Amino acid sequence: GDVRHGALEQAAGLEMYFPMAQNRDWNSMDLVIRGKLPIESLVSSVRAALRNVDPDLPNSEFQPLKELVDQAVSPRRFVTALLGVFSLLALVLASLGIYGVISYSVTQRTNEIGIRIALGAQTPAVLKLIIGQGVKLALIGLGIGLSAAFVLTRVLSSLLFGVGATDPMTFTGIALLLTSVALMACYIPARRATKVDPMIALRYE
Repeated sequence: GDVRHGALEQAAGLEMYFPMAQNRDWNSMDLVIRGKLPIESLVSSVRAALRNVDPDLPNSEFQPLKELVDQAVSPRRFVTALLGVFSLLALVLASLGIYGVISYSVTQRTNEIGIRIALGAQTPAVLKLIIGQGVKLALIGLGIGLSAAFVLTRVLSSLLFGVGATDPMTFTGIALLLTSVALMACYIPARRATKVDPMIALRYE
């Protein structure tokens, strides 16, 4: 496969492989070994094999490929984790905001809800009324947010490897997550609205 010498997000360039004996400018080399043995057993076997070739060969530095990759991506992983924390905080704040708006709306519409219940509105109808209002607001915000995210994907592309900045699965998953959070934030006030006593609601000022 392609070799990425600089960084994982940098595309591989043209490569040419040649024997070390043909190029005296190189004074070091890396030996890459694939094996199924534990790292300790593999290291001891490699050292023994190198001693048979040349006892003076340095063989003190051994590092699993996973550690090399982790070191290469650690700065971007930190930035991504930081963005994830901020995104989680934003999600919590958005949930509290939706809950607050819907809860306030239920309080303001207590008379209306009481009249609806007095006239025979059932629990599912009241739930649909309140949750529908919240979901409508959430979907508007979701549309604006996804549009802005799609525009800003160029900023994130430098932090990603192995996945596109406009990955459809990611956008779909985020949309479903935000919609679910909005539904949960709307459900509590909506459930409270179904328990409104019509007699008290009609006297509510």
